[in-house]
Amino acid sequence: MPETAISKIKLADSWKNRIADEFSKDYMQRLRSFLVSEKEAGKAIYPKGSEFFRAMDLTAFEDVKVVILGQDPYHGPGQAHGLSFSVRPGVQPPPSLVNIYKELESDLGIPPVHHGFLEQWAKEGVLLLNAVLSVQHKQAASHQGQGWEEFTDRVIRELNDSREHLVFILWGSYAQRKGSFIDTNRHCVIKSPHPSPLSSYRGFFGSRPFSRANEYLANNGYQPVNWQLDEMVAAEGNRQTELV
Repeated sequence: MPETAISKIKLADSWKNRIADEFSKDYMQRLRSFLVSEKEAGKAIYPKGSEFFRAMDLTAFEDVKVVILGQDPYHGPGQAHGLSFSVRPGVQPPPSLVNIYKELESDLGIPPVHHGFLEQWAKEGVLLLNAVLSVQHKQAASHQGQGWEEFTDRVIRELNDSREHLVFILWGSYAQRKGSFIDTNRHCVIKSPHPSPLSSYRGFFGSRPFSRANEYLANNGYQPVNWQLDEMVAAEGNRQTELV
């Protein structure tokens, strides 16, 4: 991708300065071609292209405290907006997020809000990163193996290698494989089953990821995350430029 095009992608400068070279690599060119061809074939892709990198635009590299790693975006209309596990205001929280809220209440006594919009967490230093940043309408995992995984591996490696005392929350076997190279001597890795209704009762409930994350952060000189979400939220205007 030409440098002028990279400059138009809305991404926090601290990230862009570190990973801009990824956008000129062969795999990214192939990924872009794939996304263009899917759109030209009339397939609906979520989130919109201007939101692919939303997580790293909201949470600058130097502001990251916690990483919550998801698999790929929600594939229903109007849900995905570039943050793992989060949905737009006005959209019913999906079952996995409902269970996340239940564990949050059990862990920290924070009652669930009536929305699933997690931008406040992103602004608190929680990088809500999916391993794959796009998906076809109603086709879960449809964009796996197209190159996104290489890009998000780079994102995680930058944090692993250049930061210290971060918390990586890995829910489910996919996230745990993805994060298998994280240095547990430098960072805290919290693992549990996925919050999906299919697995949440196998150890997600009672795993206390939020209090454990905050305890680790506090013990290592960070301000703990305020996990409390406001009941009333409004989406900010999106200022990003689309990859395709």
